[in-house]
Amino acid sequence: MEREGIEEGERSSSLLIKRSNGDQSGCSATVVVMLSTFIAVSGSYVFGSAVGFSSPAQSGIMDDLGLSLAEYSVFGSILTIGAMLGAIMSGKIADLMGRRGTMGFSEVFCLIGWLAILFAKGSWSLNLGRLSIGFGIGLLSYVVPVYIAEITPKNLRGAFTSFNQLMICCGVSVMYLIGTIISWRTLALIGTIPCLIQLLGIFVIPESPRWLAKIGRWKDCESALQRLRGMNADISAEAVEIRDYTETLQLLSDSRVLDLFQQQYARSLIVGVGLMVLQQLGGVNAIAYYASGIFVSAGLSSRVGSIAMVIVQVPMTMLGVLLMDKSGRRMLLLVSAAGTCLGCFLAGLSFLLQDLQLWKEFSPSLALVGVLVFTGSFSLGMGGIPWVIMSEIFPINIKGLAGSLVTVVNWFGSWIISYAFNFLMEWNSEGTFFLFSSACGLTVVFIAKLVPETKGRTLEEIQASMNPFTVK
Repeated sequence: MEREGIEEGERSSSLLIKRSNGDQSGCSATVVVMLSTFIAVSGSYVFGSAVGFSSPAQSGIMDDLGLSLAEYSVFGSILTIGAMLGAIMSGKIADLMGRRGTMGFSEVFCLIGWLAILFAKGSWSLNLGRLSIGFGIGLLSYVVPVYIAEITPKNLRGAFTSFNQLMICCGVSVMYLIGTIISWRTLALIGTIPCLIQLLGIFVIPESPRWLAKIGRWKDCESALQRLRGMNADISAEAVEIRDYTETLQLLSDSRVLDLFQQQYARSLIVGVGLMVLQQLGGVNAIAYYASGIFVSAGLSSRVGSIAMVIVQVPMTMLGVLLMDKSGRRMLLLVSAAGTCLGCFLAGLSFLLQDLQLWKEFSPSLALVGVLVFTGSFSLGMGGIPWVIMSEIFPINIKGLAGSLVTVVNWFGSWIISYAFNFLMEWNSEGTFFLFSSACGLTVVFIAKLVPETKGRTLEEIQASMNPFTVK
């Protein structure tokens, strides 16, 4: 019986791959796909706004509410704790409420959080508001890329999903820039605008066809797919592929957490978790959160350095979006990881030259170049592509559990690195950046050896090739 099950699983996987290979015609983006993506990435903008709020608001909040530096540090870091809580529940909530429902649910928490900060009179309401926003963006960080990946045609999926990272960058950058000229309460009020856009927008966009198929709503699945592909489009082949794959997966037993660690899902889990761990070990959040301190330590103006980072970050993210479905995920990841390795090495070399009292006039500029090379390279690929790949490689029966695990790992890594960074800098500044550079170098090897190219392939084809499932 077991052997028959294995053969059946192999036949199903082969059938899906052949059917996908036989249908290589690309689809154009319809108005509905573009509108749905815009509404989804409004949540990504909320994510970026929340991350970018604490830096420009620091002096205003501390002066107005009389907070100590320690109290403000709690306010800044509690966002990550909330995000980890949201990430733990994100997959299960997305499976129960659907992708649209989860986005709406998360925005309720974000709205409550921004309003709590807006009307705050002390640290308690500030912290509760920040925690609430963190919980909301923890959900959004999983569900937004998953939703976009599940609604877009295979030839556009990479570019559309990478808009997630672009809007995060835009949210951070806008908060940095306007936060220098308006009060922190007005900044919090502005933070509610993208929340309202997504909260209202989810009522006019379709649900994910693949989630509808998962819960057995076949007519709704076909209706949503027809809206997404155009009323005159022939969706029969795509609908049959989704149905066949979903029905095959439904023959498997219900997934539990321990099922993620079975051999059949090993490659997907290693790739998904590995990319998130290496993304954080490269030091991105340490550089993002403490950029001003890094520039000051290197003898540069923090204002000039921060503006330069914004100028580099957004265009490089846009370039990554444009190249995603042309050059492919693997190539962009390799170039991006190599660039972050070089950037951290240059920053470390700058601090080493300072310690050795060599090239004193040159070393601050070298630090700036290193941070900008890192920021630009990270924005090109390592920032967004791990989330794209996470949304592509896990089959629908374990996507909720696996997505939660991957998202929690990412947020936990973010917290560890951002918490430890100041201690590492006190220990050895150049050593810290050389450690980050080594992690980025390891990332290049990991991508070259293990990460598959997913460009131009349907989700079902990718998942069937990476997860040779067994029907029991």
